[in-house]
Amino acid sequence: MMTLCLRYSKNREEAEEVLQDGFLQMYKCIGQFKNKGSFEGWLRKIMINCALQRYRGRSNQHSLISLNEEHQFLATEYDLIGKLTEKELIRLIQTLSPAYRMVFNLYVFEGMKHREIASLLNISVGTSKSNLSDARKFLMKQLLPELKIAR
Repeated sequence: MMTLCLRYSKNREEAEEVLQDGFLQMYKCIGQFKNKGSFEGWLRKIMINCALQRYRGRSNQHSLISLNEEHQFLATEYDLIGKLTEKELIRLIQTLSPAYRMVFNLYVFEGMKHREIASLLNISVGTSKSNLSDARKFLMKQLLPELKIAR
């Protein structure tokens, strides 16, 4: 669960707070677990909801990172992304703005559709799509120096 919380947080301290909030919520709601599905899946939803609540509570939740450059990458360059360790990937995701990080995590790791994400984050479907696209561009821009070295 800590890995999940790290992906939704900007740093380890915030992830630990989300994790703690999630476990407190789990203890409060343990009676609601009906043994339908896995306990891990149920707990995972609680952790994600705690991360989303923290995100919604921020005053700067709509701050975005402007992207001026667009880069075209060859398929072989994506191999570098596959070689990232879990810690490197989490660190990279944590550099995203909160808005981009939420959409990116919900779409890529949780498999949600843009309509679901838009509903959860109280944004439009178009904003969800735009944030995902911009998050991907930003992540690739962060990887650009490493891609140049790997060539």
